[in-house]
Amino acid sequence: MEHKHMLILIVIPSSVTAIILLFVVIYFCTRRKKGESVSSKDVEANFEVNKERDYGVEKDLLIKFQDGEDLSVYDILDAPGEVIGKSSYGTLYRATLLSIDRLMLLRFLRPACTVTMKEVVPVMELLGSLRHPNLVPLCAFYAGQRGEKLMVHPLYRHGTLAHLIRDGNGEAHKWHIICRISIGIAQGLDYLHTNMEIPIIHGNLKSNNVLLDRHFRPYVSDFGLHLLLNPTAGQEMLEASAAQGYKAPELIKMKEVSEETDIYSVGIILLELLTGKELFYRKPNLDKDIYLPNAIQSAILDHRVEDFYHPQIMLSQGDGQRTVDGDHVYEFLQLAIACCSPSPALRPTIKQVLSKLEEIGR
Repeated sequence: MEHKHMLILIVIPSSVTAIILLFVVIYFCTRRKKGESVSSKDVEANFEVNKERDYGVEKDLLIKFQDGEDLSVYDILDAPGEVIGKSSYGTLYRATLLSIDRLMLLRFLRPACTVTMKEVVPVMELLGSLRHPNLVPLCAFYAGQRGEKLMVHPLYRHGTLAHLIRDGNGEAHKWHIICRISIGIAQGLDYLHTNMEIPIIHGNLKSNNVLLDRHFRPYVSDFGLHLLLNPTAGQEMLEASAAQGYKAPELIKMKEVSEETDIYSVGIILLELLTGKELFYRKPNLDKDIYLPNAIQSAILDHRVEDFYHPQIMLSQGDGQRTVDGDHVYEFLQLAIACCSPSPALRPTIKQVLSKLEEIGR
């Protein structure tokens, strides 16, 4: 795929956050001529000039990808927006790009958390080339001279899978919706793991990183972000994942993420969909939290696993008014538990997961 690289003047942003206000200072300090073009060789030349300045580029950089051809730095930095999420390594904004009348998702990466621009640009080029019906695409990437970085994505207005499971209406617990979402997530991950010469590991898969449209089609986001983070920030991401219950037990350092650790996260999401429960919960008269996968494994041995199904699943009807097959629900549960195996070697591959989900969902 051919990418256009544009050097464009920075303008004053309107975001109310302290982070984005930093661009105001940058604007007055680094005004440059609008409309100059840049090639990959020019970018590499900037890196050579900046051997002692790894935090940014010598010239402001905007890389556009598919569906981002009409974007400009004016659109991105002047977009009225609001903060919709924060992490240790960045901030998410929902922004209205006025000149093209589009709602977009802007991801600001904190300069102190990212690797050098010489490492960032190839990763952005890779991420920007990925297109699949179940992946959130990267439309553009902006980098400024002080290390500021912005990733531009489309916005899906129906929120995250985590929100749907915890706070959504009864649609979230209908069997055919559960199957549709699960298959879509597996299809997106299958593309990442098998479509490239070298697998792209998601590294931070969880229900909060799965977005939905009004038809409950899932779009996996945040894939490959660990490739942009320095070791400290990457480890903080891993620790947050562990605290939320998505970290595979063998994973010690973020740089060790693998296809198998992604599969573990898939299993956790399947359990969330099936049960509607928090991954850590507390029973009465107990002074410590119970980890959902462990509780379900014990329930299987005690032949009381149905207690963990969300009550609406067996009552719901799917496409064509079919009744829910209890055997299919149990097969779904078994698949989730297999994905969560403590041994990476015993976990299925993503193709096996996808094949089984499609079989269950027929």
